[in-house]
Order: sequence, then structure tokens, then C-alpha cells
Amino acid sequence: MNTTDVPLAAIDSLATGLEHLFTRWRRFDVPGELSFTAAATLRGLAHDGPSRLTDLAEHETVSQPAMTQLVTRLEGQGLVERVKDPADARVVLVRATTAGQALVEQRRAARVSQLADLFAALPPPQQDALLGALLDALPAIHRLADLPLTSWSRS
Repeated sequence: MNTTDVPLAAIDSLATGLEHLFTRWRRFDVPGELSFTAAATLRGLAHDGPSRLTDLAEHETVSQPAMTQLVTRLEGQGLVERVKDPADARVVLVRATTAGQALVEQRRAARVSQLADLFAALPPPQQDALLGALLDALPAIHRLADLPLTSWSRS
């Protein structure tokens, strides 16, 4: 299916719904005072493992000096640490500390709990419909999230 086959009105409606839900998601009360980029960087390190500063900057689409400042702040909070690459001692990697990994899990658990509360506020038929649709759509949602950014451009 190419972009001319995609029902753009449905995609527009999905985008609107995701924007509203994402805004709500970002407003959930979670532990740790982290910017969006700091939280995303820490989450990536906790889930994907150690990374070079240059790779972190590229992944978060920020400059290397900005990522260096961010990592320095996270390091000062005890959430990340710089370590030598076991494969090449000249290379420095950034990795999440135990405290950083714990904070990522605490933030996720807090969001899951608050999202469950929102879900519970729906009438049972809507809960059933949403749960069924989500279970069917989850593989595609994960695939969309894993696509490289270049696949997202509509040039």
C-alpha cells in the first residue's frame, strides 16, 4: 500500500486522537523532574543499553553539546554514568545506573496506573472495544514505532 491508498481522513482522526492522548500522557504525575528529552534518553539507555554520546544526540535529534549537557545533568543526579567501552577503551559510553533504571520503571508504573484509571472510567462496552482493538493493533503499533525516521517522511 502506498500513501495514495492510505485513507487520510482516518489517519488525520488517528493523529488527532494520539495528540490528545499524548498530551494527557505527558501531564501524568510521574516521579523525577525530567524534560521530555532527558526522560527519553534515560529510557533508551535503560532499555537499549549503553550508548555513545554522538549516537544519543543523533537519536534524540539534538546537538552533541546539548546532549553532553543533558548527560552531565543526569550524571549529577546519579541516573547515568560514563564508562569505557569494553571493546575499545578509547570510547566512552553512557549507561543508566541502577537508580536511573529504577526511575524509568517507576515512571512507567505511574503512567500505567494512571492510564488504567482513565481506562476504568470508560463504560464497559468501550473498554471491551478498545481492549480488543489494542490487542489486534499492538504488533502494528510497535512496528510503526520502530520504523526509522526516514520511513516517516512523505517526500
